Amino acid sequence: MAAGLPALLLLLLAGLTAVNAVATQAGCLGAAREAALAAYRGQPGVAAGEAAAPAGADVSVSVGGERVTASVRAPVRALGARLPLITVTATAVAAVEPGAPGPQP
Repeated sequence: MAAGLPALLLLLLAGLTAVNAVATQAGCLGAAREAALAAYRGQPGVAAGEAAAPAGADVSVSVGGERVTASVRAPVRALGARLPLITVTATAVAAVEPGAPGPQP
């Protein structure tokens, strides 16, 4: 029983860290989607992505031919003071519509 309680606490902290990472990943995916859609409409994609991104996220938008690719990276702090950061990444791609104004990164 004495050894089981610390193991249970460690399992709980690992589970909560995983839930936090998944929630941050979902936020990154939404921000990447917003950035890609804004860029293909001719609006500033990085600004739109940063508005929707989780705190501390890095948003990048690249335009290549007929496609716009947006990537969002965000750090996730593990529940423990001495554990390293986990970085989650999400990417979204949007096709430029014919006749639309040129995409902006």
